[in-house]
Amino acid sequence: MAIQTVGFIGLGLIGGSLAKGLRRVCPDMKIIAYNRSRESLVAALDDGVLNQAQDSIDDNFAACDMIFLCAPVSVNIECMKKLKGIIRPDCLLTDVGSVKTTIHEAVEELELAGQFIGGHPMAGSELTSYANASDRLLENAYYILTPTKKNRPEQMVEYQAIVKAVGAIPLILDYRDHDRATAYISHLPHIIAYTLVNLVKKSDNRAGLMKMLAAGGFKDITRIASSSPEMWQQICEENKAALLDALEHYQEALSRVGEAVKRDKGSYLLEYFDSARQYRADMKAQYRAGVEPLYEIYLEIADEPGAIAIVSTILGSARLSIKNLEIRNKREVQSGALRIEFYDGETAKKAAETLRRYHYTVYERQ
Repeated sequence: MAIQTVGFIGLGLIGGSLAKGLRRVCPDMKIIAYNRSRESLVAALDDGVLNQAQDSIDDNFAACDMIFLCAPVSVNIECMKKLKGIIRPDCLLTDVGSVKTTIHEAVEELELAGQFIGGHPMAGSELTSYANASDRLLENAYYILTPTKKNRPEQMVEYQAIVKAVGAIPLILDYRDHDRATAYISHLPHIIAYTLVNLVKKSDNRAGLMKMLAAGGFKDITRIASSSPEMWQQICEENKAALLDALEHYQEALSRVGEAVKRDKGSYLLEYFDSARQYRADMKAQYRAGVEPLYEIYLEIADEPGAIAIVSTILGSARLSIKNLEIRNKREVQSGALRIEFYDGETAKKAAETLRRYHYTVYERQ
């Protein structure tokens, strides 16, 4: 691989996961990073992910073949201004933001279009920070690249090699097409999740009946409302035009559904719901844009002491690592009293096969 030294500006969930992934697949690569929080830098040094930690953006970044800007867009732009006088002409700059227009406009103003390719790894989590980073977070996720008109072909080849190395799937888009797509499939769903949670909060009684009864369906659709409020406030501001367009169309669609319910138009509702069901069935679950892929299984277990310990022992003996485990007291559509989440799809599949050999009833996520 032509890229031997990589720099990171920001070492949170995405930056940390990229750095960890690169360390796993390219153990000899030199990785340096600057982060406002020293805690993340210390942790990354302790993990062996970083070769060098920086408390400022200085001439040490001149050695980089590629630099990932992993901070909020406004911070990335300020950092690019500092880097412009430091980096070599052949150093490739990129970002990991979910909005591309603002950064591309700044790149043009800074006359760095020949060295910049926008990037957006479409994976993430409601959790944040380096502490929650994973070296496999990007596996099987789309990684969108938004080149400029001044990029050289070899730059795209090198970037795509990096993306494939960490297990992601490169997809090249115009940055304007990217922002419109993410407004609909990522940014709008987050607003819906936040809005729905606040609606239930406002409508709940003093005893918290709705909160107590909220089960699988509600939790699934609102899981992303646990994401960083500050980050999503910034995204709303940065992708304002595309997001307003998506909101307008969504409000129109809700109004049509409401009118159909009001006028008892059962045939319209049936066709509308069935159309959505079929389109949803065509989506590959492992490529759900903007949300961390869920690799999980559900299984029936007896309500008795030691039941969970037995399951854990079986999976541990098979060397299958568990990411998360949840006892499901309230169930709606999904069967299974125990939910187990894994770091990747292959492990989830092997876990299901292993537990079935021990005569457990296992349900895999569809």
